[in-house]
Amino acid sequence: MRIADASDKRGHAALRDGNILTANSNWLRAIGYYQAAAFPFERTDERHLAAVESMRRCAADHVRHRDPPGEVVLIPWASGYPLEAYFLPPRDGSGPRPAVVCIGEPGQRKEEYLFKMARHANDRGMSLLAVDLLGTGSGESFEDVVGRSDLETVIGDIMDYLVARDDVDARQIAIVADGGSSSFVARGIAFDDRFAAAVCDGGIWDLHERAFLRGRFGHIGSGAAVSRVARNIKCPVLIPAGEGGWLKADRVRELYEGLKADGRDVTLKIFTNEETGAAQGHLDNPTLANEFIFDWIAARLRNGPCLAG
Repeated sequence: MRIADASDKRGHAALRDGNILTANSNWLRAIGYYQAAAFPFERTDERHLAAVESMRRCAADHVRHRDPPGEVVLIPWASGYPLEAYFLPPRDGSGPRPAVVCIGEPGQRKEEYLFKMARHANDRGMSLLAVDLLGTGSGESFEDVVGRSDLETVIGDIMDYLVARDDVDARQIAIVADGGSSSFVARGIAFDDRFAAAVCDGGIWDLHERAFLRGRFGHIGSGAAVSRVARNIKCPVLIPAGEGGWLKADRVRELYEGLKADGRDVTLKIFTNEETGAAQGHLDNPTLANEFIFDWIAARLRNGPCLAG
């Protein structure tokens, strides 16, 4: 917290002196330190709450003082539980622009996307919407909603928000599921065909779970090579995986081949230990993985059928 507070103070001192770039750099560093300070404690612990509140304040300062300025926005979802998000337009923001939604697994915070993903989107002329499922406060109400059986409905509500914006091209919206350790986002896009491209597990975790249950109980889902989730995804999908991830690379390839055989428009990229980016969620080199991911998104949005006519 002391290191984070010092970065925050340097940011405000730089802002007073008119050094906006230095201010934003310090606020981004402070976000990372506050996140690290909050991590060891339970969600209701006062130390966790204090670190998260400071992190959110630094994030808001950064978003509002970047070039061009971004917005802290609220997205309605699940009665009385709006989502907070950061909307960051690109520098060449004239007219409706492509947009990328970045969302992690339930419990993962959106603030890290400000330094992990924002520049990859903005440098390619795309707006970024960084969003999480932790609500508008410190996340103490999170446990009340994360167990919902229809958690994936949030994806449609996020899309509803974006297509209503005048500065977003509704035909060119992609989504990135950071971490990709479940079918949460895949389930969401399976029943919302407005996305032009998606980076997620493509239903692989769902397929893996079904195969496990078939092996254990035999009668569950027998004969179904591709799940309803995977079958209903209409947009092109990139499945990024690490050689050292939780699901073995050979198993990922096997499930991917099943999707391809079923006619899915799906691309698989497995990052090897030699090239790095091979850990679960690409934690050992997120920059390498995100460069590949956002290049793929840019190519799909530029050349995809959504732009025809």
